[in-house]
Amino acid sequence: MKKYIKTKFMFNRKVLLITGGTGTFGNAVLRRFLETNISEIRVFSRDEKKQDDMRKEYSNPKLKFYIGDVRNVDSLRDAMEGVDFIFHAAALKQVPSCEFFPMEALRTNAVGTHNVLTQATAAGVKRVVVLSTDKAVYPINAMGISKAMMEKVAVAQSRVSGHRTVINVTRYGNVMASRGSVIPLFLKHIQEGKPMAVTDPNMTRFMMSIDDAVDLVLYAFTHGQPGDTFVQKAPAATIETLALALKKLMKTDVPVTIIGTRHGEKLYESLLTREELAVADDLGGYYRVPADNRNLNYAAFFSEGREEVSLKEDYNSHNSTRVDVDGMCELLLKLECVRSAMSGERIAV
Repeated sequence: MKKYIKTKFMFNRKVLLITGGTGTFGNAVLRRFLETNISEIRVFSRDEKKQDDMRKEYSNPKLKFYIGDVRNVDSLRDAMEGVDFIFHAAALKQVPSCEFFPMEALRTNAVGTHNVLTQATAAGVKRVVVLSTDKAVYPINAMGISKAMMEKVAVAQSRVSGHRTVINVTRYGNVMASRGSVIPLFLKHIQEGKPMAVTDPNMTRFMMSIDDAVDLVLYAFTHGQPGDTFVQKAPAATIETLALALKKLMKTDVPVTIIGTRHGEKLYESLLTREELAVADDLGGYYRVPADNRNLNYAAFFSEGREEVSLKEDYNSHNSTRVDVDGMCELLLKLECVRSAMSGERIAV
């Protein structure tokens, strides 16, 4: 636990607000921090049912619940009174939903983030970490585009708030077994004896656990300067490798069917553009991309170039460290839902 000593000390007697706090990320943060000396954790979300479930499950006086929407400035203003730090996780994340309702994605992911950050600055919040996704890099779907705009909004606001309210962005890939992810669905199909439907066996994705995602946010929290974007280096795997690893662990011979790439999906995902890699600091397990703090002096855009950008390749799930079936099995065994399924417990999606 030495890894978290500095971070936990920074949270002593502090108030933390998590927007979208009823999701996978919010629950992981609660498991990490509720038993520390943190003063209070506020869960802000629209979902009263999940808030009630969490209230009963944790039954902890440090945990406070706020019904609200990041689109609603008034609800944010009330929830931020006396807050020291914010983890901004509220978002519309499902690619198909955002494709059909792109303005809803924009209102929540971009405008909602603007509301969070401007209210945080006005309330004197010390630090805000904004959670983004690999789909924001070279985006081809509405969810990724709205998240890319969210990142631009965060960096722009960081120029205004500076060190008064330090704003950082974290960007991560597929969080294994998170709500709506493919692993619980595959497990459910295996238990029901149904084929596992794979879009493209050669499609690759980064593989991160929810604890990795929390670690990334905490790393940004402790190391970030205004406007910095942080990425954690992560292994990747093909969807075929993932399916074969689950078959091996579950000792099943259910078939794998190929249904083809769905609308809005990429063959691989990127965590850093080549332009970002040209300026990124390699910090070992993480990359730090400093904010672009040029102003509207356009000479800096048109007369000054970076030759090294042409020599770079983006950091993506095709060129990252690739795990094989055995390596994927090791990663999957860290997941509670996989261990539960292996013991015979039925998996709900």
